[in-house]
Amino acid sequence: MWIDRIVEIVPRQRLVSVKHITLSEEHTHEHFAATESRPSIAVMPACLIVEGVAQSGGILIGHASGFREKLVLAKITRVDLECEATPGDTLRYTITVEQIGSQGASTKGLVERVEAWSGKVETIGHVDLMFSNLDQNMAGLEFPEGNFVFGDAFRTLLKNSGVEIPPA
Repeated sequence: MWIDRIVEIVPRQRLVSVKHITLSEEHTHEHFAATESRPSIAVMPACLIVEGVAQSGGILIGHASGFREKLVLAKITRVDLECEATPGDTLRYTITVEQIGSQGASTKGLVERVEAWSGKVETIGHVDLMFSNLDQNMAGLEFPEGNFVFGDAFRTLLKNSGVEIPPA
């Protein structure tokens, strides 16, 4: 999981989630290895920031159908990340629905960094995504009955964030 908590959800419109970056996360250790001229630098890799936005968007879109659909990330249409996030920072992802339908959806994501030492909030990027409903794929492929996309980890995150799963 690349998000820690959902702090707001407006069904079919908007979701806000947060990710607290800590040194206890192995991926931050020496992300940029030390050289002769500088020490190692611990950062949250940009690909994991994009994944946090994708998980947030997937939850927002999945919530609209009561998590019955098997949604997958289909396309990254935009990624602009202007600076790194480091241990001690909190990332805030604000996801809004651009379009939603039976075959999938598109979202716009705003990435903000909340600095631990100052509380300063700054926009550090935008990530726009498209999701596809696997059961409505144009190739006619069939997938297992159970929803393998929204598993126990997602349900635990939803429960711990106070988000109810809509009735089927």
